[in-house]
Amino acid sequence: MLRGKPIGVRVPSASSDYLDSAWAEQIYYYRQRAAEYDQWFLRKGRYDRGDEHTTQWFKEVEEVVAELETFSPYGDVLEIAGGTGLWTVRLAHKSKSYTVVDTSPEMIEINRYRLGITPVTYIEHDVFTFEPDKQYDFIFFGFWISHVPSERFQEFWDRLRSWLKPGGSVFFLDSAKTPMSTAVDHVLPDEDDCETLVRKLNDGREFKIFKIFYRPEELTAKLEGLGWEPRIMQTENCFMYGSAHTKA
Repeated sequence: MLRGKPIGVRVPSASSDYLDSAWAEQIYYYRQRAAEYDQWFLRKGRYDRGDEHTTQWFKEVEEVVAELETFSPYGDVLEIAGGTGLWTVRLAHKSKSYTVVDTSPEMIEINRYRLGITPVTYIEHDVFTFEPDKQYDFIFFGFWISHVPSERFQEFWDRLRSWLKPGGSVFFLDSAKTPMSTAVDHVLPDEDDCETLVRKLNDGREFKIFKIFYRPEELTAKLEGLGWEPRIMQTENCFMYGSAHTKA
């Protein structure tokens, strides 16, 4: 755990031990953050930047939702890092089967409560050791790709490829690099090569997490290089979102 000013940290050529330690700290942070996570999305508390910003935020959320709905998520759906269910509740009722994978039992508990009687399968597991017993038609993840270390980027997308049925697709969204998307007491680094940031909880505790802000053109190039066909866009201020499927 780190203490001090929230700053960006350049990640060196990381050893396996460093990655494992930093990954474990990130997992622990999100377990601790579960009870206050929704404040971020709902623009409450430390994330409240005034009515005008909140109105713009949810306008941009609806832009992403409109794009997501064009896919009409169908069949067997997997959601990675489902968190408190803010997106699960939008998607689960449209699918034949819906599976949520998350490392945090605290997040899963909130997600399960939010979904009520909607049938969802919950799996408490690290995505990098998760081995599903079937393939999926559609995979969704929100605010997750920015938390994947660059050293594990290709591994993650290779896993997605193996989890998709032929013709399946992926949809994702994440934060754009803007102070408006984070807490008022968080500071974004000026540098573009920072891979980790220090994040603070409401009680003042600080944790180092992976946080990589991609530009649409940058992420497009990376995915094309791995054999995907992506379509990635950005809202006016706050979000990057897009879809991808494997090349025929």
